[in-house]
Amino acid sequence: MKKFAIKYFALAITLLLLTSCSGGGTSAPSEDAFISGNGSILQISPEKRGVVPTLSGKTLDGTFTQLAGKVTIVNVWASWCSPCRAEAPTLQALSTTFPNVQFVGILTRDNQVTAKAFVKRFKIAYPTLVDDALLVAFPGVTPNAIPTTLVLDKQNRVAARISGEALYTDLKRIINQVLAEQ
Repeated sequence: MKKFAIKYFALAITLLLLTSCSGGGTSAPSEDAFISGNGSILQISPEKRGVVPTLSGKTLDGTFTQLAGKVTIVNVWASWCSPCRAEAPTLQALSTTFPNVQFVGILTRDNQVTAKAFVKRFKIAYPTLVDDALLVAFPGVTPNAIPTTLVLDKQNRVAARISGEALYTDLKRIINQVLAEQ
């Protein structure tokens, strides 16, 4: 009987240790739990671009529907992500510099309370979609890191992807190139 009790006690301890390390729950992930991009830029020639379905859905403050025929900047972010915090002022500044370009965020792996605080802290004026299931809609060029910034052309095709922090000069150059396309 003693061996039987020891086996079950050892099994219970093992299960307790395994479940305590699972990382479950609703807290935000640690910064070690995401893939960080290195800022690499992938630009796609017009003939190789895939069309993205129109982005729409619930945002932190209501609803959003992408406007047809506009260059669109899509930024995938989370409030706990250091590179996201670093690039937030850049994205907001560019959204002001380019009023003819539509900016939209997609919140991923985060909760809406901390996301709203992030938006308020960085004075982000463009909408953020809260359904990160939208990320599967990008054909061939998926967001592959947090943050990822995608540039969509006027035909709603992915023209460029920045994996990691978007820098002002790089993103401005890409926006100007895509705006200049016929």
